[in-house]
Amino acid sequence: MQQFPAIIAIIIVFVLFILSSAIKILREYERAVIFRLGRLIGGDGIKGPGLILLIPVIDKMVRVSLRTVVMDVPTQDVITRDNVSIKVNAVVYFRVIEPQKAIVGVENFLMATSQLSQTTLRSVLGQSELDEILSQREKINHKLQQIIDTSTEPWGIKVSDVEVKQIDLPQEMQRAMAKQAEAERERRSKIISAEGEFQASQRLADAAKVLAEQPSAITLRYLQTLREIATEKTSTILFPIPIDLLKPFLNIDKKSS
Repeated sequence: MQQFPAIIAIIIVFVLFILSSAIKILREYERAVIFRLGRLIGGDGIKGPGLILLIPVIDKMVRVSLRTVVMDVPTQDVITRDNVSIKVNAVVYFRVIEPQKAIVGVENFLMATSQLSQTTLRSVLGQSELDEILSQREKINHKLQQIIDTSTEPWGIKVSDVEVKQIDLPQEMQRAMAKQAEAERERRSKIISAEGEFQASQRLADAAKVLAEQPSAITLRYLQTLREIATEKTSTILFPIPIDLLKPFLNIDKKSS
């Protein structure tokens, strides 16, 4: 009689083990790839989300998350097409869209995607020049996304985006680019200054033409200059006298001589 409680306890433990092995609950973003005696069941072998029932010992379940994975691509040493050595890292956004392919088609889809991203990053940037990498970042990102997405499609993985995060240049290249940027700014400054001088000379030429055609304008300009001088608080005042005002006196002197 004393053995019955022990037997009942063993039976209860066994039943609980069977239930825990047979009943699984999957979240909304999870799917289960079911293998029965080593083969996918039901064609694709996909179940979930929610409550699923398994045959203990016979069925094996592999959980797969359908959420977007953000994967950092480690820093890669790249030699560009114009022989510049740079260090580049990136980030890849992807998610599993076909769980059975991600489990059956590749041993470890996370590791495979990481390695593929590293090799593709080195290959694509190695075929580009430094100026193209720095100025056409969006084009480079799109090219990386297309190549990686095409390669991971047999694994049931969709790569939605690839972004080059940081580009580290050698110190001598940074100094050369700084000098180039400074020279470019100086060139633009000289062009703007020359353009301003040219426009100012055009306006002065137009003003001289107007004054030559309208002699009375000289007198008005003279009176305006006197007014501006009178408003300034200076101890010395210079009165500019136009030559036109002295012409009558010069004519009288010529006639008398």
